[in-house]
Amino acid sequence: AKEHENAALQVARLDWTQQAVYALLDVHGYQILNRGLFNADPHPGNLLIVQDQVNQSSKPSEPKIGLIDFGQCKRLTMEERVKVAKLLLSVADNAPDDQIAGHFRDLGIQTKNDSTRFLAEFARLMFGSFKPEHLNHSWHKELHKEDRVTYFPNELSMVYRTSLLLRGL
Repeated sequence: AKEHENAALQVARLDWTQQAVYALLDVHGYQILNRGLFNADPHPGNLLIVQDQVNQSSKPSEPKIGLIDFGQCKRLTMEERVKVAKLLLSVADNAPDDQIAGHFRDLGIQTKNDSTRFLAEFARLMFGSFKPEHLNHSWHKELHKEDRVTYFPNELSMVYRTSLLLRGL
């Protein structure tokens, strides 16, 4: 019976962990896209798991997430938020290269050759789902033979940093 309780507890913890990660993504998405002011440093050291005391039913309550250290925040204008949203949606919707690259250009990114394919692949690498080729050094070498970034806007770098840190959770 004890083994079943432990298994049930592990399942509950895994379920809570998934809910917590989704909540963190929602909170940061809200901060970036709705409020325009966001914490650009959401690494695990800046997250607290807060466990309340035992409630009346003698069962521990669901843990809560505490967010700390808002020392690295970034503010985005409404125009910047709309441009970021368009880029993220085009990547999420697997839009054609020219559409993704256009949204990336609208944010101010510049490359040596202004390659549409390069910009689209670079945006997918930054904000899309991980793919096996992203782990292949030769894929990166080939992509960077085609073009290279000459200017990357600060606004987008902080959004990317936040996205990258949240991906690691």
